[in-house]
Amino acid sequence: MADTPAEVVESATPPRRRRHWRRFLIVAAILLLLFGVPWWTLLASGAAWPPAVFITGTVLFAAALVAMPSLMVFGHGRRHIDTAAAAGDALLGAGWVLFVWSVLGLALRLVLRLAGVAEPTAARVTAAAVVAVVAVLLVWGYAEAMRVPRVKDVDVAIPGLGRGLDGLRVVLITDTHYGPLDRARWSAGVVARVNELDADVVCHVGDIADGTVGVREPQAQPLASVTATCARVYVTGNHEYFSEAQGWLEYMDRIGWTVLHNRHIVIERGGDAMVVAGVDDATARSSGVGGHGADLDAALEGADRSLPVLLLAHQPKQVAEAVRARVDLQVSGHTHGGQIWPFNFLVRLEQPVVHGLSRHGERTQLYTSRGTGFWGPPFRVFAPSEITVLRLRRQE
Repeated sequence: MADTPAEVVESATPPRRRRHWRRFLIVAAILLLLFGVPWWTLLASGAAWPPAVFITGTVLFAAALVAMPSLMVFGHGRRHIDTAAAAGDALLGAGWVLFVWSVLGLALRLVLRLAGVAEPTAARVTAAAVVAVVAVLLVWGYAEAMRVPRVKDVDVAIPGLGRGLDGLRVVLITDTHYGPLDRARWSAGVVARVNELDADVVCHVGDIADGTVGVREPQAQPLASVTATCARVYVTGNHEYFSEAQGWLEYMDRIGWTVLHNRHIVIERGGDAMVVAGVDDATARSSGVGGHGADLDAALEGADRSLPVLLLAHQPKQVAEAVRARVDLQVSGHTHGGQIWPFNFLVRLEQPVVHGLSRHGERTQLYTSRGTGFWGPPFRVFAPSEITVLRLRRQE
């Protein structure tokens, strides 16, 4: 039996404490910016509001500053209290929108000052404009997030596609993120919309839910009613690995979907065939879930490589492997199109594409969906959700 020497324990404790304090300071700095900039723009930068207005506004910002991390801990921490999570997510989204437009408001105020508008008029006009824009965006963004997505039609030319497969309809849903808000009715509406599209193949490209099957199954249950003439296929996203990835694989298999856990199937129509393959999310291998990890070679093992290949992979950046394997078309989600502008610019730092159809290498095309649902804040601002119909076309 080997004991850990006391000096090793003592030397390990300070770095752990330093990491804890570093993390705390980073979170505190982000929160102070998120709520401090709007506080400054709306209340403290020369508007000269009556004391009652200034004090009331300051108290509200201080309450939000304290409430948001508390709600996040209770909602997304070990307790998983859905009401706290929903409130914290909404406050985060509202805070982000208010922060962005408060920064832009400072630019408006500068323009007003250059135009000769004196203080406190310039500051008060700026504050009123920011509040009005934010209120409109939050109401509109909430409506956009909660609605059944619009259908987006895209034609994709595939070299080597057989005549029998020309016009094949691939319907893509992704990032449903069943979570703290009960969206069972929304889920049923999505399925009804999908079933109107006469799909040959329906793909769910991951991030099905935030939570376990036992908790989120009432929202996911309508997926059992999805119809397709050839196949219904599913791969994991990164959020499955935050809760119960294997449980979601087993659930989707149980309700009749084909789970593409690093494997492929072959679909046929009109005497022609196509390979439909899927891989685990890019985070699967590091998640600690046994038997999971993106493996495109395993997914394509035994496939007839003279046939065109459709690949499901949750994250667009997985296209690098698709290019290497000479995949014809990869479909992905994950980005949400940024979900709340201008977050799309931050997403672009990690992913090669934020949304839409793009070409990679000589052969491979990638379609990135903005997502069918939303994650966290129940808002979509300048990033509408979608149900996508990809019509595969024969390229002569």
